[in-house]
Amino acid sequence: MLALLVTAASLALAPASAAAAQKAPAQDAPPREYASGDPIPKLRFERVLPELPLVRPVQAFQRPGDTTNLYIVEQPGRILIADPAKRDTKEAAVFLDIRERVNDGGNEEGLLSIAFHPDFPRKRELYAYYTASKPRRSLLSRFTVSEDGLTADPASEEVLLTIEQPYSNHNGGTVVFGPDGFAYLSIGDGGAANDPHHYAQNLGSLLGKVIRIDVSRKGDKGEPYAVPADNPFVGREGALPEIWASGTRNIWRMAFDPKTGDLWAGDVGQNIYEEVSLIKRGGNYGWNAREGFHAFRGGKGEGPFEEPIVEYHHREGLSITGGQVYRGKAIPALDGVYIYADFVSSNVWGIRMIDGTPTKPAIIAQKRGELIASIDAMHDGTLVVSAFTGGQDRGNPGTLWKLVEAPK
Repeated sequence: MLALLVTAASLALAPASAAAAQKAPAQDAPPREYASGDPIPKLRFERVLPELPLVRPVQAFQRPGDTTNLYIVEQPGRILIADPAKRDTKEAAVFLDIRERVNDGGNEEGLLSIAFHPDFPRKRELYAYYTASKPRRSLLSRFTVSEDGLTADPASEEVLLTIEQPYSNHNGGTVVFGPDGFAYLSIGDGGAANDPHHYAQNLGSLLGKVIRIDVSRKGDKGEPYAVPADNPFVGREGALPEIWASGTRNIWRMAFDPKTGDLWAGDVGQNIYEEVSLIKRGGNYGWNAREGFHAFRGGKGEGPFEEPIVEYHHREGLSITGGQVYRGKAIPALDGVYIYADFVSSNVWGIRMIDGTPTKPAIIAQKRGELIASIDAMHDGTLVVSAFTGGQDRGNPGTLWKLVEAPK
């Protein structure tokens, strides 16, 4: 996760032990070219639900059709519901509790991401991506939601996809529906360090990939999902048809721009660089031949590779948390800005794309002591940050924050 876990992302987290020992080759990327644009406004953190105890919150969502409540995902395996307008809330309703089937023993394991079906409530379905043990694996599952939207039935679980995991880190993890109605899922490279099995460049493995599936139809042979016919590797010998993009290390948070349909992702680096990428059909993002814009020693892979949009050095942060393109009404000067963060340094950056070129990343906020696990957009475009407070030990408390415009 983020590095969340601590790596989730980075470990993602910071350069993961073994990873830190390896240095990338002394090869500088060419100077980056940036577009010129209007200044991006500074933001500040405003506490949400300050009295509500949370354990390692990793996402906050609103259900389709519900503009009031937050659905708060805790890494150990619970989803809570609370109205953020009620600041004195001390106890939240439980929407789903699957802690007994979730393995959160590793820093990057647990309930990592959820998404409601976009046709809710016609399809009262919740999709959850989480890790389990014995054997170690990642699951994408579907749960049935009650008619009032206030509970999901644990007994209704239908496992759609099971991915064997060789290690406890780099589980990746965002499930999101695209404007085409299909489900997209980011999956880490399997873990350890350096992608030792070269999964990310192997089209016969789902590790180190973004996949795209149709969860509204069964497969031709009765599989619990169908593969869209226009997926880029359908029919290619030796390639899994679910794959949408390859060569990613450990995407921790990806999101569609609700206006343009672009899929933005924060991909956690290993030794030196974190990167932001636009995920495209059939794109190969280079890991482990590349880290950011740079060659990676000992890596393998044949291009062409999709270059990141921007990168940052580990002097600025150690584990990227991908974010959102702001499309709210409250801060007009922020429209179209992609906002992302670092789990460790708590820096929050903003960039704009102008004619296909990014503006230079600008630090627009920071919250020391808060490890930023996710940035999520509410229905009105408000951005809510999920964070760990004071550290990332198992069972560590967490907080929620809104990003609001800072005084000028």
